[in-house]
Amino acid sequence: MTQDTVRPSGPVAPLAPMAGWSLVLPLKPLALAKSRLAPYAGPHRAEMALSFALDTVTAALATRGVDRVLVVTPDVSAGSRLAALGALVVADEPGGGLNRALAHGAEAALTLAPRSPLAALSADLPALRPAELARVLGAVPPDGRAFLPDSPGLGTTLLACAPGRPLSPAFGDGSRARHAAGGAFELRLAGVESVRRDVDTGTDLHEASALGLGPNTGALFARLNLS
Repeated sequence: MTQDTVRPSGPVAPLAPMAGWSLVLPLKPLALAKSRLAPYAGPHRAEMALSFALDTVTAALATRGVDRVLVVTPDVSAGSRLAALGALVVADEPGGGLNRALAHGAEAALTLAPRSPLAALSADLPALRPAELARVLGAVPPDGRAFLPDSPGLGTTLLACAPGRPLSPAFGDGSRARHAAGGAFELRLAGVESVRRDVDTGTDLHEASALGLGPNTGALFARLNLS
């Protein structure tokens, strides 16, 4: 299957997303989340993972074209904080890993809005900007599946599908290659680094900081005097 890409030329122009998007975000129990940040964040690792999710959900809900954000998590405390922002919490996470959780969240989204476009989005995008996310959603083909690679170029931060198409998530190490092999279109867009910069390490966090952290992560970053 031929893999299509979007390659802008000249100044970056806004792309209007389809209306009614459902976004599904996965979040591990905070005690287990972001283990690779332990040497960097120490006892604040769970708090940092929550701040990432809060900033990601806040930006996603403010994005043009997004009607609902569903967070799949068994963590009651995190779910309560995210629900207070306006997220819909899918608490009956089935187990079996990230992709099963995303498939479960996709089913819940389709129950709520069966004719809406759907996307899985990483929950660790603390620099996420609504305008950039809207531009990515606007580049998704109206009749297919598409994904956005992460900043290193090996993983995926967003996988989207048009109404009536299966999401078929294949996240995890090397997911860029798996999503491409599965027939999803790779989106190559300039000016959307906040959507690509997920955070797993201290280096990632400093790169996100250079883009501009959201309020929750930014406040924690300042309080812990991280530099």
